Amino acid sequence: MTLFIALLQQVDIEEKIKSAPDKGYEIGIFIGSMLPFVILVALAYLVYRYNKKRNN
Repeated sequence: MTLFIALLQQVDIEEKIKSAPDKGYEIGIFIGSMLPFVILVALAYLVYRYNKKRNN
């Protein structure tokens, strides 16, 4: 079910960049598309570090 919702919410980033009014909007699109991945990686690292310290 969540996969279906994720497929519906996919946004064509290249199309948004082509129709961007200025460079600031393009930068915002790029940051907005990368931010969820950066947060996910940071969260995974924090969980890993917490568990590693807990086991030692």
